[in-house]
Amino acid sequence: MSKNANSNSKDTNIQDSSSKIDAIKQLIFGDNIVEYNHEFDAVKQDILKKKNELEHLIDDIKAQLLQNIDNMSTDINIRITDLENSINEKTEALDDKKVDRKLLGDLLIKLGEKINN
Repeated sequence: MSKNANSNSKDTNIQDSSSKIDAIKQLIFGDNIVEYNHEFDAVKQDILKKKNELEHLIDDIKAQLLQNIDNMSTDINIRITDLENSINEKTEALDDKKVDRKLLGDLLIKLGEKINN
């Protein structure tokens, strides 16, 4: 029973201190407390609205960045493919222009023999 009595007295003390705080607020702020509470609520609502707008803007920017990254990736892949093709074409052209040393040596020997004859 003593625990029950102690808890009841604590609840009563909390309610008394709460009502005393409310009384002090009423004395200090008077009728303006309702106006202050309304202004605080308006500020809270404005902050929440701005937060939602910023989150939406962040999501939009994130989607745009991902799209841009995808576009750049595609563009880079196309450019790499073009460069590979260009290198392959130039390599083939060099192979055609390149003279085989053995063939060149044989031709020079034949040319030398013809000059001697």
